[in-house]
Amino acid sequence: MKLPCRFLSLTVMLVATSYPLHAQKLEVPDWSLPGSATHQQVPPPAGFHRPSRNFATPLGMFEGQSDIGGPLLPGSASYDASTKQYTLNSASYNIWYFRDEFRYAWKKMSGDVSLAADVSFPDPNGYGDRKAVLVIRQDLDDDSKEIMSALHGAGLIHLALRPEKSADMHEAYRLKGEPSAAGEPPIRIGIEKHGDVFTLFIGRNGEPMHQAGTTAKLHFESPFYVGIGFCSHVPDKSDTTVLSHVVLENSAGKVR
Repeated sequence: MKLPCRFLSLTVMLVATSYPLHAQKLEVPDWSLPGSATHQQVPPPAGFHRPSRNFATPLGMFEGQSDIGGPLLPGSASYDASTKQYTLNSASYNIWYFRDEFRYAWKKMSGDVSLAADVSFPDPNGYGDRKAVLVIRQDLDDDSKEIMSALHGAGLIHLALRPEKSADMHEAYRLKGEPSAAGEPPIRIGIEKHGDVFTLFIGRNGEPMHQAGTTAKLHFESPFYVGIGFCSHVPDKSDTTVLSHVVLENSAGKVR
């Protein structure tokens, strides 16, 4: 049967639209590549920013989500109500220097805060500086004032802060360690806000949570953002973290 020319033209157009011949190449700036034996990661160019992508999509106890800093590849997140596990996926540059890129599940809060979670990395071969974070931010811009407790893929744990918008991050306390071995309980990290004083908490091998290191001071205007995040530290490769047994209380002294 001979088909009308209009039908043939429409069919060709739909096929061409659904199956592009050439995928768009992802252009990764050299400065954003992770450190290696042959490359040293450096700060972004002065004044460099990307807008965050924000979604009014609740996730478990959190009321919204963001791809902070507009990573080159979109992130994602899911919540399993039966296991109460949060899974965060992200291909992102870093949470450091004067700007960040990471997947963030957040809730607006005021007053004191206690936040804690077990952290695991399903892929044992991910980049060593990838980080799962418990982070409090003033806003959702890539250069927001913030403070975080972070567990790195290689086992480093630290309390770090950006004291003012667009300022460089710095550490208040760091603890070198090893990642959890196969069969061991996940490492648990926590952060407490009591007024303007912030404290890092750690629990290893199922031990009770305890304070680690010295406290840090930082003032936030209310409301601010509180939540969990993940950065793969590789801008063109997605990775995953799983956070479980998450505790979020609107008071101090509840990290457990």
